[in-house]
Amino acid sequence: MEESDRDRVNVRFRLQRDSDGWPPVESEGVWARPCGGRKYELDNVPWFALDVAFGDRVLAEPDANGVLWVQERLSWSGRYTIRVIPLGDEATSEQLQSIVDLFAPLGAECEGALPAFKLVALDIPPTARLAEIKSLLVEGEAEGRWGYEEGCIDPRWTAL
Repeated sequence: MEESDRDRVNVRFRLQRDSDGWPPVESEGVWARPCGGRKYELDNVPWFALDVAFGDRVLAEPDANGVLWVQERLSWSGRYTIRVIPLGDEATSEQLQSIVDLFAPLGAECEGALPAFKLVALDIPPTARLAEIKSLLVEGEAEGRWGYEEGCIDPRWTAL
């Protein structure tokens, strides 16, 4: 384990499934760094939790087993979380890599969820080429290449 990983802990989010059964899990663990007290800073992009992004500060409480459950988001990092779910019959790893190849040059950090889930989580800093990223998302969905979910956005993103 690298020195920088030693101070990370796992915080969990309780998830609500919609009528289609999405997301495919009831909770999600995300790496975080302790910030003192019960405050933590998320240290990876969430695959399913809504309204949170890499770098956000959250409040988490341990349960009787010591599992840290997120209670609320304390502050937003300014980053966006978008999840891209590839469609079609291509080999899954090839589909995910093609998504990374499209979005990474525009400033998005990309994290695939294989082998457990067929999706790519985009961690988008506010300095990324937001309009191009959103345009590409809309275009790919319209062409049937993928679906996407806006996990954590703001009015600036919505106005694009």
